[in-house]
Amino acid sequence: MKFIVITTLLFSYVFANISLPKNFSTKFRQTVTNTKKKQIRYRGSLSFVSPNKFKWSYKAPTKKEVCTDGRTLLVVDHDLEQVSKYILKRGLNISKIVSRAKIYKQNIYLAKYENKNYTIVVDSKKRLKSIGYLDDLDNTVNIFFDNMSYNKKRISKKMMRCKYPKNYDYIRG
Repeated sequence: MKFIVITTLLFSYVFANISLPKNFSTKFRQTVTNTKKKQIRYRGSLSFVSPNKFKWSYKAPTKKEVCTDGRTLLVVDHDLEQVSKYILKRGLNISKIVSRAKIYKQNIYLAKYENKNYTIVVDSKKRLKSIGYLDDLDNTVNIFFDNMSYNKKRISKKMMRCKYPKNYDYIRG
């Protein structure tokens, strides 16, 4: 669970010195490598609506949705038929996080926030290409974005909600 919370927090800050679009959608590939060099590879899609709404839709290796508004995090694991709801102790503060990133070299930014170091890569149009960081369990996390669509037509509130059947187990974290 820490992984999902950290990823959400991380993603909210990557826009340092990069214009933060009102919304975007993208496909993503994510690799998590542990200290023994074992990897888990995820893929799916992501939607963002300013200032702090995210919806991660994992397609593989498991089907999962992660939705947040910066205060509440909802994780829907379709394989386990389970919904977990968490109240975040600290809301997402994009402006604080963004203010810490510094350009390292062309199209690469480095940032430190809450004792974590992040590497952010953007394309020539300053659109997000990838994010890398070390999580709380010393896993190396790399997230790559494909087919980034900035400021696309309005993303509805309904599309940003995690959907699940009523018969799923519901857990409050």
